[in-house]
Amino acid sequence: MRDILTNYEPFFLQALGQTLLLSLLGLFFGCILGIIFGLMSVVKNRILNAVALVYVNLIRGVPMIVLAFFIYIGVPYALNQYLHAGITLSSLAAGTLCLSLNCGAYMAEIIRAGIQSIDPGQMEAARSLGLSWWRSMYRVVFPQAIRNMIPSIVNQFIITLKDTSILSVIGFPELVNKAQNVIAITFKSFEVWTIVAVMYLVVILILQRVAKLLERRLNRGRYA
Repeated sequence: MRDILTNYEPFFLQALGQTLLLSLLGLFFGCILGIIFGLMSVVKNRILNAVALVYVNLIRGVPMIVLAFFIYIGVPYALNQYLHAGITLSSLAAGTLCLSLNCGAYMAEIIRAGIQSIDPGQMEAARSLGLSWWRSMYRVVFPQAIRNMIPSIVNQFIITLKDTSILSVIGFPELVNKAQNVIAITFKSFEVWTIVAVMYLVVILILQRVAKLLERRLNRGRYA
């Protein structure tokens, strides 16, 4: 194992960087989608509620490996076949889109549940002071709800980080993809997968630690 680390350390570190980059991009755009569809699911509008429900159920009902192939191969093929658009997607673009859509569907449910966990009286009190629904949500409800969402959001980031391994099927150079390349050269699958597992474990333990510190800080602010 030591010789693999010595010879391929930059290789693994580069792959870890790509994995974290894809995870951050997926979580960033997933949070944006989650906020949009999460709010759409709680407003008093049946059309918006239905759109949010369709998005969440559709994305959560499709395995991510199928979604990855659909975005990376299916969508460009359809556009080129019927619109003669000449579009191609890089593995990074397709992976980011796939992770964002998948993460966004779960974030929408996290945000919906977080908002609904706040006493409805908070919204009613804000509205009675003359604030609009959106300003009441932004200034009163959402700041309280975000504290309840932190553990779930961090958990979703961890899941998104793990889900990057699925995108090795479309050739994105993340940890699993690079590990397969190293195994093809060294024929030492046990050692290579052990290194990859430890790298994932270290990153996830750090994220869990950061999440606990952030949660404690928010709770101190709540009860100060």
